[in-house]
Amino acid sequence: MKVAFDARAASDPRGIGRYVRCLLAALRETAGEHTIVESHRPARGQLFHAPWIDGASLRSRVPQVVTVHDLVPLKRRSEYLRTGLRFRLRYLAVQRAERVIVPTRAVAEDLTWLLDVPAERIRVIGEAAAACMRPRAAVEVAAVRERYGLPEDYLLWVGGLEHPDPRKRVAALARESRKLPLVLAGPAGRWARELPDVLLTGRLDDDELAAVYTGARALVFPSDDEGFGLPPVEALACGTPVAACDVPALREVLGDRAALVPVDDLAGLVAAAEAARRPAPLASTFSWEDAARTTWAVYEELVDR
Repeated sequence: MKVAFDARAASDPRGIGRYVRCLLAALRETAGEHTIVESHRPARGQLFHAPWIDGASLRSRVPQVVTVHDLVPLKRRSEYLRTGLRFRLRYLAVQRAERVIVPTRAVAEDLTWLLDVPAERIRVIGEAAAACMRPRAAVEVAAVRERYGLPEDYLLWVGGLEHPDPRKRVAALARESRKLPLVLAGPAGRWARELPDVLLTGRLDDDELAAVYTGARALVFPSDDEGFGLPPVEALACGTPVAACDVPALREVLGDRAALVPVDDLAGLVAAAEAARRPAPLASTFSWEDAARTTWAVYEELVDR
């Protein structure tokens, strides 16, 4: 089997980029007699996989698989008006795809509800922490603290800060009263640099990020809507406790491995993070190789048909 895989999002510093990089590497490792071709042109393979909605094709001559990470722009149209309009044709491509991969059952339900995609065309395949996300030695943690001016004890938030995202609630978290410093890790735009009483690292490489995770008291994750929530999974893989809002996808992914707090209680979320102690609960054993093998099964199902 020859699969055309749209890898253009691999350079994205956000979770979509991590998904594309990790899944593509794992697909290659588990390919066996199959072939992966990096291309956004469906005709380059017997099957086309768009691992992000921007890559979905309206007119694919071969069976198409699309990964949908969340449907927040459709669920909150007033907050994501421009995004929703930009994605209109992409959502139509998703509706036409032979298979749609989602990271959680929560997104699968949204897909059926909002886009009327039949359940038999949806496949739930989870995500995982990259192999580099593991507890780092004290010397690595000390080095990254010195490099970025981080304190000995801090709360951590991880994600893209180029533009404000209403569901992430980073600004509200920054304003919340707390005892520990708050470190925001990720590429930052001007608006983030104007947030009060926070420390910004900017974009980190994978080893630096793992060390920043390892050095934190806890990851604090105030999102009021998520499709999967990769930073909490990465934090647990680094041995760092997690305090997150109790939303369906995070409850599904994290279960009892995180302190889940009601969405409307940011003060309680901060308190839970500050009260966290190591060792964190064990991370999930699900790997990108597991995700790749399940994805190959989806491909084979379509090609065989």
